[in-house]
Amino acid sequence: MGLFDGLAGTMLEKVLGEKGTMAQAAIDMLNQNGGLSGILEKFKDGGLAEQAASWVGKGENLPVSADQIADVLGSGPLAEMAVKFGLDPNTVSAQIAEHLPVLIDKLTPNGEVPAESGNLLSTVLGMLK
Repeated sequence: MGLFDGLAGTMLEKVLGEKGTMAQAAIDMLNQNGGLSGILEKFKDGGLAEQAASWVGKGENLPVSADQIADVLGSGPLAEMAVKFGLDPNTVSAQIAEHLPVLIDKLTPNGEVPAESGNLLSTVLGMLK
């Protein structure tokens, strides 16, 4: 993990109210999938466009299940995250399902994806303005 990822992780912990493991898992997931815009595109391509749009929009966040997370992200990346953080892959997908809508909602406070959404640190710093 680089210095900037560590800084972004600390900021995400404050924004999400989550400590350590899940904030870092969120950063890793976003980084591996092309940032915020990349992960949103992945969910759209995976048949979850309505859910992804709700997380960005200003209305209610639609839920996503652990199984849907596994379908979109794939079992390989989830297994890698699970090993890295010493968790079960089902726990990782359940935690992502719980926190991803909130994370994306917080990263898009104006109801749109920021122009620099591929750069996680810029996106997180933009939240603090």
